[in-house]
Amino acid sequence: MEKINVMVVFGGKSGEHEVSLMSATSILKVMDSQKYNVMKVGITKKGIWKRYDGPIDNIPTGEWENLATDEEIISLGKDTPQKIDVVLPVLHGPFGEDGTIQGLLEMLDIPYVGAGVLASSVGMDKAITKKLCSSEEIPQAQYIPMLHKEYKEKEIDYIEAIEEKLGYPVFVKPANLGSSVGISKAKDRQRLIEAIGLAFQYDRKIVVEEFINGREIECSVLGNDEPKASLPAEIIPSNEFYDYKDKYFDGTSSFQIPADLPEELTEEIRELSLQVYKLLDCCGLARVDFFVERETNKIYFNEINTMPGFTKISMYPKMWEVTGLPYEALIDELIVLAIERFQERPQGHQ
Repeated sequence: MEKINVMVVFGGKSGEHEVSLMSATSILKVMDSQKYNVMKVGITKKGIWKRYDGPIDNIPTGEWENLATDEEIISLGKDTPQKIDVVLPVLHGPFGEDGTIQGLLEMLDIPYVGAGVLASSVGMDKAITKKLCSSEEIPQAQYIPMLHKEYKEKEIDYIEAIEEKLGYPVFVKPANLGSSVGISKAKDRQRLIEAIGLAFQYDRKIVVEEFINGREIECSVLGNDEPKASLPAEIIPSNEFYDYKDKYFDGTSSFQIPADLPEELTEEIRELSLQVYKLLDCCGLARVDFFVERETNKIYFNEINTMPGFTKISMYPKMWEVTGLPYEALIDELIVLAIERFQERPQGHQ
């Protein structure tokens, strides 16, 4: 069988650069050299693309940058000597998960793993995703979106609106970032102001959400036109919430996979995951996150990640492993789905 030429892209300009390095390392270590010719391409925090042929273990440490070549990495045409069959963009956050690189690859007519331009850009923006889910009456926490310029002009009005509509505590999040970067839990006015300031360091738009006293449940979705949902998992945070430090470095939180839920609730979460996935017109993969209220078992949609973490402790591959699809086979399936979607495009689009 002829090998597939796969370009794995990692790094990027977002605040999730380091997460991307860890995800790519995990993926590269399981990719079958009998099936794939792998080209490793890193993007520095300044946005410089570099071809990297060194050891995989130098990627998460950042040493790859000094070892990578500064030569022109590729000519991404169909008839070039170094033809790329499919791109695996292991990029999280802005400039990777938000439709930008997806648009570039669409223009270059190259298959790629994951959601297209629309689903990537909408899924990246928490405020737009919430508004879209509201139109389908998908249950979610109350929220207030804010733009930096408007907040500076009407700070006290926003603070009072948050206190009146949402109360305390609240979660404050950058609208266009993942991996819990820039997220804070605020229990009073002073902490709210500090949390808003922190979130605005990462984005010009932020979202303030009411606190739901709930269990944190996640569900993995895989597929194109006929997606499937994994068994859900529960995160049991060691801190007040599952933050960036714990998610990727401390690893002190515990997990229940599959989540210990009544069968009806499990199926409802899987169905809601598919509903959100299809609503955003996702393809390839996504992880859909929920809260399950402790007192009522009511399900609240939290957010969707169209390129979830793929580190050795990430939930997306772990959920599929428990559902019956091992990590290595999951990577194979994602590549197949990317190529299938590309081949199904109307001829006039090519």
